[in-house]
Amino acid sequence: MDVGLRQFVIDAWSWLSYKPVMADAGRPGNRAFPELAASWLPPHELRRLAAYKVLASYDNNQAGQLSAAAGDEAALERRELGDAANLVDTALGYLLGSDQQISVAGAEHADEEAPEPGAMQAAAAQERLRKWAEKELLTLRIQQAERNAVLLGDSVYVLAWNQDKQRPTLRVYDPGFFFPQWDDEQDQDFPSRVHLAWELPEDPDVGLKARVRRVTYELGPISEDDESAVRQYPWEPGRPSNVTCYLTDAEWLIEDLKRGESLDRLPMDKASFRVRPDGTVLDRVDLMIDFVPVIHITNSIPDGGEHWGRSAIARVLQGLDELAATDSDSSAASATTGTPIIGLAGARLPVDRATGKPEQLKVEAGAVWQLGDSGRMDALDTSPQLAELRSRVEHLLDRIASNSRITAAGLGTLDAADVPSGYAFKLALAPLDALVGAMRLAREHKYRLLFKMVQRLFQAGRAEGWMAGESFSARLAWAPHTPTDRAAVLEEVVQAYGAGVLSLETAVQMLMDAGYPIDDASQEVARIRAKAEQEVAVRLAEAAARRGEPDEEDPEGEGDPAGKSGGAVGQGTERVPEPVGV
Repeated sequence: MDVGLRQFVIDAWSWLSYKPVMADAGRPGNRAFPELAASWLPPHELRRLAAYKVLASYDNNQAGQLSAAAGDEAALERRELGDAANLVDTALGYLLGSDQQISVAGAEHADEEAPEPGAMQAAAAQERLRKWAEKELLTLRIQQAERNAVLLGDSVYVLAWNQDKQRPTLRVYDPGFFFPQWDDEQDQDFPSRVHLAWELPEDPDVGLKARVRRVTYELGPISEDDESAVRQYPWEPGRPSNVTCYLTDAEWLIEDLKRGESLDRLPMDKASFRVRPDGTVLDRVDLMIDFVPVIHITNSIPDGGEHWGRSAIARVLQGLDELAATDSDSSAASATTGTPIIGLAGARLPVDRATGKPEQLKVEAGAVWQLGDSGRMDALDTSPQLAELRSRVEHLLDRIASNSRITAAGLGTLDAADVPSGYAFKLALAPLDALVGAMRLAREHKYRLLFKMVQRLFQAGRAEGWMAGESFSARLAWAPHTPTDRAAVLEEVVQAYGAGVLSLETAVQMLMDAGYPIDDASQEVARIRAKAEQEVAVRLAEAAARRGEPDEEDPEGEGDPAGKSGGAVGQGTERVPEPVGV
């Protein structure tokens, strides 16, 4: 017997189960998101896609409209003032810091007098990667991808070799287009098959019907007919491999798809394959690489057995709902406070001559009402309620800042009078420091993987300067997310380097992390050493001059007009020039 109980589900998106649009675990959001009813969508992906749409509605101040679409018509009056977007942008700013830089391990030792083995090659690879990042607008791509990750919990990068540009291209995709295919029988860190799929609307003007596009990257044997076929990739010399990556890009008409033909079972006999400008039909095209060039970024470290991240605002959505409701109540209360409700007794009301009924009075400047001898006017004072609502708004903001771990100090709403010392302020930022540390840790390996793929695509494309060999270990270095005491860091570096407990490279890196305007650590180290050598040479020359020894560049003393003035100079006396013409 159906007793009308809602399904109780615990998964990666359980924090959204309080929303009516997420109540149906099988087909969530059918009323609010009719596009999720498409037959080609895998059923097990629907909760994830519905969660993305709910989060996007908060970011665009449309959470009230979403609730109204689910049946709560009163939610249309909800006031949303951008608090969710502010949380996302603030978390994104702290995550990225002021700058991001590609760093290759060992490159900082390239300018030493006796560089370590491989340091010169690492420095060259670092320079080439940075030039690639500049051409591919990597900083912009990171901003695009990371905002998706912070807001939705996930983001996707896709790399591809561009023959015309002779470099890998980097594109950012909405995580709602990302459908990895995991093999449950194997313990895999990365999927061997990935779909990027989205629906294309019909266009009656040009005669195009609604269709779905699917781009598939799949690892498979080099030859299906000959399992012994192998290939040696330039990044693994001496290690033959029988695996390669295939690319398929095709479209299907929605009307041609039948029930049960979901994303991974689309009929290939009804596919329309896309064609490259060079005429290549994108039907299982061999990319000549042994990896899937798709990188999935998560905002948080996934739980065991999960692959998806969590949004920065996931656990405070109910707080944001409460804040929007309180803002709405505060707006209504402010209306009655500014234009109060007034009760009149014994007043002579004007009469509408057409209807014969008393006219409704309005509270406005300059209004005069005639009252009788026993007349009375009472105004409804709602200012105490308005003050209470405003106090509740401040309480909710503090609660949201605390539970999101961005903190009031991180949001800039902390009163300076509440911070007795710099140490107290540092303690107030401790949850934010832990949050940023966890977010950056979740991305550390993924960006290392991205730069490894970039190097391998350069090698596969036989680009100039990229020789065969193992890829260098490159990482994305983040700038400090909070202001640092640069004077204290400078003093610490000077003392530690002077005492010999820090190398010059480490000292310069510490200054870079503190926010000093140093573009490249290795170049800065080279400039410091060159200046030090120049100062040593000047001091040696001055010491030689005081001892009366000839300069190495002028051993005979020919640079001296008097020929014998070296002794006088060595005694510290001033040489008097001879008169002209004598």
